Amino acid sequence: MSSDRVVKYIFVTGGVVSSLGKGIASASLGVLLQSRGLNVTILKCDPYLNVDPGTLSPFQHGEVYVTDDGAETDLDLGHYERFLNKSMSKKNNTTTGQIYYEVISRERRGDYLGKTVQVIPHITDEIRRRITDVAKSEPDLDVVITELGGTVGDIEGAAFLEAIRQFTLNAGDRNVLNIHLTLVPYIKAAGEMKTKPTQHSVMKLREIGIQPDIILCRTETALSDDLKAKIALFCSVPTRAVIDARDLPSIYEVPLGLHEGKLDDIVIEKLDLKCGAPNLKQWSKFVEKINNPSHHVKIAICGKYVDLHDSYKSIIESFVHAGGANDAHVDLKWIDSEKLEKDGVEKYLDDICGLLIPGGFGDRGIEGKIKAVRYAREKKIPFFGICLGLQCAVIEFARNICGLQDANSMEFNEETEFPVIDLMEEQKRVKYMGGTMRLGAITCHLKKGTKSHAIYDSETIQERHRHRYEVNNKYIPDLERNGMIMSGKNTELDLVEMIEIKDHPWFIGCQFHPELKSRVLSVHPLFADFVSAALKYKKRV
Repeated sequence: MSSDRVVKYIFVTGGVVSSLGKGIASASLGVLLQSRGLNVTILKCDPYLNVDPGTLSPFQHGEVYVTDDGAETDLDLGHYERFLNKSMSKKNNTTTGQIYYEVISRERRGDYLGKTVQVIPHITDEIRRRITDVAKSEPDLDVVITELGGTVGDIEGAAFLEAIRQFTLNAGDRNVLNIHLTLVPYIKAAGEMKTKPTQHSVMKLREIGIQPDIILCRTETALSDDLKAKIALFCSVPTRAVIDARDLPSIYEVPLGLHEGKLDDIVIEKLDLKCGAPNLKQWSKFVEKINNPSHHVKIAICGKYVDLHDSYKSIIESFVHAGGANDAHVDLKWIDSEKLEKDGVEKYLDDICGLLIPGGFGDRGIEGKIKAVRYAREKKIPFFGICLGLQCAVIEFARNICGLQDANSMEFNEETEFPVIDLMEEQKRVKYMGGTMRLGAITCHLKKGTKSHAIYDSETIQERHRHRYEVNNKYIPDLERNGMIMSGKNTELDLVEMIEIKDHPWFIGCQFHPELKSRVLSVHPLFADFVSAALKYKKRV
């Protein structure tokens, strides 16, 4: 970054209730600024005390999003990457746990000798340092958008809000902008939309010392001019700075909706940004594709966290991207793998054109997944196994084709006679759970002549990992002799990364997580080809 370049900062906070869509709003604003030629990145601040979400249950936090550099982060980083079509890093997600861990470590080293370590200034200084560190993370950066998790008034977020107040005070009017996303509910019994929750939320924010420049109003329908004027009056913002954030059929329509509300115009004016006119042609074309598909295809996701779809957020969005690439809408059928163990597979899988088994941990529902793999293999239904899905495919093949009746993973049965899936050697020395898995982007070499090589059209790829167990190399000769192809390998550690089956139209498993690299305008080739195979299967049957 050149010495005379001034980075601009945008802070996005939320009020009234959580889950209003601050992550989507932040990513959408990033798209709008990008479309004008600006270089943008986003930081997510999570107020919880965990160092990262890596040890949290998916039911608590949704999926764990893994970056190239191996950081386990909030799922909003997936939105940032998918929308902005750029890779984030560990610097793009920070938590209260990380902040306190760093400050306490410094105190133990003696960095604060003679001083009492306090929330102000030591914790708030560390938060501010991490915000400015993101600005230094890449050259020629124009804007850093910082999203604060939770809502105004949360005890957990108090230090972050104070740091934002300090940052706003010190950086100057033309360099910082505050956006507040709040709810304007419609009360059905009264037949009215109510602005009071927004007024109180902004009042709380102003008590902390932060005056919002723009208020995004999450609503079911458009706000009237009168309601906008009322909010503007009570919240001390111009009427044009009260902008609808309406519920829309697709999250990918949000950038277009916010552009219609002139959000990017106001931001550019307020921050005095020098940029060109917006170019949203590609984005609009993508939205048109997913809103008006020519085809429909049903694909099952068989997992153990299906009651919370956010557990598989990146997979869901990858299917949206792949559907757009195939001029198709992918109808996802959610199947709890435990139900397959009780009721059998035919009841749940007889109407699908593709089966995906995603990653996961623990033995709950595993036998149901293995039954589902067998059904897809025998019925020639396109099958896609990701991480644990690959391992289930290997176990099923070993049992039912190779004749290794007790084949299993050491994760599920340490007494198994045939441990076709085993704990990686380096993982046997691990004592702590957090941040110790095989994480981040790792090189995979693809075997020529395989379907995987044809799909990627490359001999070497880099994909993101998050696991502890791997295919046991001892059983590879037996698996290959019976028709399983080890189509991708990490040669450095001699580990299997991808598998295929010879006599099946589309049966692929990968130890990595390709869903983490699918983008709105750059669909992942494995998902695109899988959806294409499902459409072909639909035509055959």
